[in-house]
Amino acid sequence: MAKADIAALLALGAALFIAIGDVMHQRSAHEVTEDKVGHLELFLRLLKDTSWWLGSAIAAIGFTLQAAALGFGSVLLVQALLVTSLLFALPISARLSHRTVTRWEWTWAALLAAAVAVIVIVGNPTEGHSRASLETWTLVIAVLGPLMVLCVVAAGMLSGRPISAVLLAVVSGTLWGLFAVLTKGVVDLLDHGLWHLIRAPELYAWAAVGVAGTAWQQSSFRAGALTASLPTMTITEPIVGSVLGVVVLGETLRPGEAGWFTLAVAVVVMVVSTVALARGEAVASSSAAASHQDPPGH
Repeated sequence: MAKADIAALLALGAALFIAIGDVMHQRSAHEVTEDKVGHLELFLRLLKDTSWWLGSAIAAIGFTLQAAALGFGSVLLVQALLVTSLLFALPISARLSHRTVTRWEWTWAALLAAAVAVIVIVGNPTEGHSRASLETWTLVIAVLGPLMVLCVVAAGMLSGRPISAVLLAVVSGTLWGLFAVLTKGVVDLLDHGLWHLIRAPELYAWAAVGVAGTAWQQSSFRAGALTASLPTMTITEPIVGSVLGVVVLGETLRPGEAGWFTLAVAVVVMVVSTVALARGEAVASSSAAASHQDPPGH
């Protein structure tokens, strides 16, 4: 079996476990407290929540499979396939909410699956480097750092408005996209031995980004309706991860002269269907949470 095929199978497995973990995290973020709390307070409360930890353990299996996939394939390939986590989250969330998946949702799910297939097959993503130089990462931090700080500050100033959740979701999605690129470097270092991994700054940056991504993810869920945070987060991560894969690691797409238009259409379909599915899942989750909180006979 080719390395790209192994990477694809591992990425699909990662998408399944990450979807389960995300659904559990969404529910925990809204159920852990009814009080208005800050980002740090929310994260500390979730650390005491058993359901949140179970979701984290399941998501960790997904991240392990993602890391294994990145060891065999490019960030472009793996991130494109991880978008299918929505296809798994859809029936899982519906099951937990005791509802049925609508024909409208299945239609968007089919379009998403088709778009991802076209991107993987027509785009023919190829691997680049596993790691980048310190100078390259300094430029990345110089660009992404101020943007994320501005998003956090603006979200605080606009607290209580839907845009606040969107801005925090952008921060979380950006961090998880960065996490994917750093994961590829960590996997490469692990192949050279544990001593090389411990001495490398990528390991500690990777751990810090993972914790920060989780914290801002929960904050974005709490900042407003899931219809604002989930679509933004879901589409920001693969976009940032793919762009960094090209810019930082030198990965490429090879669709051929006739394939660029098809690839562009597939990307547009993937973005639109992802947002549509995420909004639909978020609306259903919010409705289920509201009905769960209403007292009997209300």
